[in-house]
Amino acid sequence: MDPMLNSIETSAPARCAICGNYPLAEKTFYVRVGHRKEVMRIPTTMPKLDFIDMLRSAAEVDKSEILKLYSDAGHLVNISPDLPANSPDSPYELHAIATNCNDILRRELGMDFDALDHRISELEQMLNPDNIDVSKTLAHLRKQLEAFRLKLEGPKDQQSELKLESQSPKKERHNWNTLNQQFYARRSAEERLVVWHKFLKICEMSLSEDVRVRLRQVNFDINEWEDEELLVMLQQMYLDLELTSTFALDIHTLRGFLFQIYEHYNDVPFHNFRHSFCVAQMMYSLIWAAGLRKRMGDLEALILITSCICHDLDHPGYNNIYQINARTELAIRYNDISPLENHHCSIAFQILSRPECNMFKSFSFEQFRQVREGIIRCILATDMARHNEILEQFREITPVFDFANNSHTNLVSCFVRSMWGKN
Repeated sequence: MDPMLNSIETSAPARCAICGNYPLAEKTFYVRVGHRKEVMRIPTTMPKLDFIDMLRSAAEVDKSEILKLYSDAGHLVNISPDLPANSPDSPYELHAIATNCNDILRRELGMDFDALDHRISELEQMLNPDNIDVSKTLAHLRKQLEAFRLKLEGPKDQQSELKLESQSPKKERHNWNTLNQQFYARRSAEERLVVWHKFLKICEMSLSEDVRVRLRQVNFDINEWEDEELLVMLQQMYLDLELTSTFALDIHTLRGFLFQIYEHYNDVPFHNFRHSFCVAQMMYSLIWAAGLRKRMGDLEALILITSCICHDLDHPGYNNIYQINARTELAIRYNDISPLENHHCSIAFQILSRPECNMFKSFSFEQFRQVREGIIRCILATDMARHNEILEQFREITPVFDFANNSHTNLVSCFVRSMWGKN
């Protein structure tokens, strides 16, 4: 074995008392951490969280830092014990990305730990060191400051406790109900900023071929991925469908658009950003499985993916029936006609109206008209009150269906969106 390799092993499994065999098969991973190489031998049934903890031990970091794993070709791979075993000549590359807590606090809360620590040191030098009471007070203040810093940089369970104390009042509150004052919250600016910085760190990286193939499957598991990684996968959908090259979409503008989409999903139990990703990913898998891009054209593929991403923007967590019966602002604004879906469309095009987010800025007037009409058509089709109507129309045209007929393809778009939009 290479003398530069360090070995990390789990405790050896005990032999079976009856047959004398080891009950678990093992898998070996070779991982490079900086200038070191580590050997990891694990049972094939090891839970994912235990595997991640082993990687943290190899990187010598705590749970406050983000781990990223790359193949020897430089592709970002999913951290999982199901990864294929490798050889010493093709080690995985492990990186730990530290989150700069002080920068976030300085920007969001006006609190600068470094400056405060420096001021305490200056006070200690200015005051008479023989004054025991003052020295004790300063020492106690420094101790409290350090404890607060450690709490911020500590494990996620401590951070969540801190968020309950300090972030909850700062959450952005929205209210569409002028009668009953039912509020819902959006993620805090600090939380969104952290995701944005993480996204910027990884958005240039290539996904491994294995991840790209899995992304096209209907059984893709979203739970393995963080929000910033899902943003990278949405970007990959546009790239792999060749929408960026076909329509000359600026990649930086696309990233700005995707993050604004992320920012405009609310922290509600179901109709949130991760739900929108699930719907977009299901549409993406259907486009590949049914060859819809070839059958319906690139523009329709662009409309389908974009409308899926936008279909529940700024959802308040209460359905249309509630909006209408409670006479909310949305119901009044849209005259009880699909108030939520009309609102989702409105937010989508408000985002697209920003120069830094308008990925359609190079489109001709006619192209943009078609895209806008298509996105609105698809999002409005997600109102389940219209599902039976759309289903009946689809049944009527099925015997004579023709992909060359725009009204038929438009109905297909509405039909598939109505099937998945609210599930």
